[in-house]
Amino acid sequence: MASTLLSEPIEPGPEGGGPVQGAAAADQEFGLSSEEARQRLRAFGPNATPDVEDGSPVLRVARKFLAPVPLLLEAAIVLQLVLGEYVEALMIAVLLVFNAVLGLFQEQRAQAAITALKSRLALDAAVRRDGVWQTLPAAELVPGDVIKLTLGGVVGADVRIVEGAVLLDQSMLTGESMPVDAGPGSVTFAGVLVRRGEAIAEVEATGARTKFGRTAELVRTAHAQSSEQKAIFRIVTYLAAVNGALAAALIGYAVSIHLPPGEIIPLALIAILASVPVALPATFTLATALGAQALTRRGVLPTRLSAIDEAAVMTILCVDKTGTLTRNELALMATVPMAGFEEAEVLRLARLASSDAGPDPIDSAVRAAAAGASIEPEPSRSLVPFDPATKMAEATITDPTGTTVRVVKGAFANVHALTHSPALAATRAAELEAQGFRVLGVAVGPAVDMRLAGLIAFSDPPRHDTASCIAKLRDLGVKVVMVTGDALATATAVGRAVGLEGATLAGSTIPDRAHVGDYAIFAGVLPEDKFALVKAFQAAGHAVGMCGDGANDAPALRQAQVGIAVSTATDVAKSAAGIVLTEPGLDGILNAVIAGRVAFQRILTYTLRSITHKILQVLFLAIGLVITGHAILTPLLMVISMITGDFLAMSSTTDNVRPSPAPNAWRIGSLTLSGIVLGLVDLAYCVGVLATGAYYLNFDINTLRTLTLVTLVCNGQALFYVVRERGRLWSSRPSAVVLACSAADLLIVPTLAVRGILMAPLPLRVVLCIFAASAALALVLDLVKVTVFRRLRLD
Repeated sequence: MASTLLSEPIEPGPEGGGPVQGAAAADQEFGLSSEEARQRLRAFGPNATPDVEDGSPVLRVARKFLAPVPLLLEAAIVLQLVLGEYVEALMIAVLLVFNAVLGLFQEQRAQAAITALKSRLALDAAVRRDGVWQTLPAAELVPGDVIKLTLGGVVGADVRIVEGAVLLDQSMLTGESMPVDAGPGSVTFAGVLVRRGEAIAEVEATGARTKFGRTAELVRTAHAQSSEQKAIFRIVTYLAAVNGALAAALIGYAVSIHLPPGEIIPLALIAILASVPVALPATFTLATALGAQALTRRGVLPTRLSAIDEAAVMTILCVDKTGTLTRNELALMATVPMAGFEEAEVLRLARLASSDAGPDPIDSAVRAAAAGASIEPEPSRSLVPFDPATKMAEATITDPTGTTVRVVKGAFANVHALTHSPALAATRAAELEAQGFRVLGVAVGPAVDMRLAGLIAFSDPPRHDTASCIAKLRDLGVKVVMVTGDALATATAVGRAVGLEGATLAGSTIPDRAHVGDYAIFAGVLPEDKFALVKAFQAAGHAVGMCGDGANDAPALRQAQVGIAVSTATDVAKSAAGIVLTEPGLDGILNAVIAGRVAFQRILTYTLRSITHKILQVLFLAIGLVITGHAILTPLLMVISMITGDFLAMSSTTDNVRPSPAPNAWRIGSLTLSGIVLGLVDLAYCVGVLATGAYYLNFDINTLRTLTLVTLVCNGQALFYVVRERGRLWSSRPSAVVLACSAADLLIVPTLAVRGILMAPLPLRVVLCIFAASAALALVLDLVKVTVFRRLRLD
């Protein structure tokens, strides 16, 4: 039956069809009948992965505008409209829409990954139905179907081979760099490419139950919440809680002193507006967008802006071996001659038993090594290509005298059985295999009396920059862990070569979160294991990066906070990743980490300034009401203060900063506490200026409001320059954009104040005194900051 089935042509029978001409009568029962196939199709469903269903487009869009932060921005828009500031309302609305579009784009990444996965599936399959070979859509395959695997075809479902032999390229699914030989009893999966041979196989699983289907489902369900989004939410929550209570107390006091309703309503609006960090999401987005722009010039393409922020907090980097740490191509690593032979002679013989062209990776590696040694095959030879059944290739050489010499290259055990081999040969082969090499034997001689000429060892060598990249990441506080489907010996050899330090573990057992951090190498793992391993690291409190290149890495890439696809990655991996390296090598990961930490420091500057200033403003409004009996800012002056403050603070997204030396963490509680301390010091200064104007200079309420605005602008400058540095404020030079924005603020608002434009005029000497006092304030705040940061470990 085997020979008959393999020799039958793949063509449908006549209409109403009988068996293909030449098939044996017994073969008519081989495979399913059409009726059986229809029943199983109803029971198991089509051989396809379901599309992601996530509600209607309207609901998906609506959810983007009903989250806590968008609701606060929407409240700010309403306030701006009430205050008549239509331009400001439009700016916030544009920001809100931009953030929603960005979120929707990110949600499409999972569907894009699944679409890329599905493109790997076979469109058609050769199926035996009713005793006839037919070409049917792969979606109609059902468990129990008998299909034919042929050269260049894509396996349409998870199957078990029943006869024949094929060479399978599983790299796009399993990540293995070397094609594998498969014969009767071997299992292979949907999406695998047949590189050589022909076989008959029985379908064991279809659709979502295939290895491919499970991978697609993991991609669909994988999700890691962005630390950036959590940080924004917590910051807004802290400010809303603190400032909301202060604003309520302020309004209550205004009512208790019988302030007219015409003043209470603007005061309430000002207090609420002062509590909302309107530009916070925009600053996060802008800082990461600028970081992404810089990365694209260095061979790194972020597909999600949040990945830049996540790179800053990453503590664990899981990397696939094949194509990530290694080059994903076989190379001849060692040649071991036996007694009476030289290395060059062993290589020459191996070249004779190799094809002159073709995709076989072993032959390609031998050709490359022989070309480097200037060894060419003899023109008069007869070559029998590699046979999966014997696991050998051989060449027959005839010399000028007519003597025939046989040269064999193949699996060591098979070649060893043909030859008179020294005892040392098996020992050396075992040593090489223990180092993770694939070992072949090369033999030469008459067909009945061959000698083992030597051993040749192959490996997928590490990339030239892998070891240095791992060392630099370790210096930055990022632990690198290898996660591979390869055998432990191979993984250990590569790990040793690239400098991975730590214990090793083989198999699908994932340690609990208390011990998962003890290991540096996880070998023999499946795609589901990679996914589970990422989740285990996350459960242990780590921010996880996952670097890979194959479809098997897609679920883990999607689940990790930072999914990184290398330049040679499949479309599936690139779709699931947040960062794609567009150039060979792993230096792009370093660039992403550094860029992320630079963006983090810039965002941290805005966050510290925002927390401090928002707390200061509400308290200052309250104390000003007590001192003057009136609101010390009008809605118009409040808007001017917000615009100038945010204008300067957002310039921090271009500032010159030093990347953090260790993984960052959003310690919102410590940031809030430091903001309160700095805010109280700043508040004392502002109250002192206001009290001087009210009790010493005897300014009227309108002039005091101008004084308040100028004070807030100048002290905002002092505060910004203090919090932009974790050390002393003079430790680094601000960027040109920061200096330009600062100069604009200090020129425009004081000029309006002195000239009395949009506000009561303020004497020039008072403005100059505020400048000088703000400079002194900066020195005091800097001293307080250094002390507080050291105690809270924010330095």
